[in-house]
Amino acid sequence: MNGAAEAEDCRKVALITGITGQDGSYLAELLLEKGYEVHGIIRRASTFNTGRIEHLYADPMSHSEGSK
Repeated sequence: MNGAAEAEDCRKVALITGITGQDGSYLAELLLEKGYEVHGIIRRASTFNTGRIEHLYADPMSHSEGSK
């Protein structure tokens, strides 16, 4: 394998449940700094509360509880 193919195979991806919570938002920030691709699951609620992670939204792709 060449270097580019190896780098593609070794990409780091994280799935964080509860990403809008205190611990989840800090973990997302840390993993993004370390080069991870971060996906987060947001609990469905009456209000969409993403205040703790607004600064992390470069290319938002949210995964919501109960979505298909």
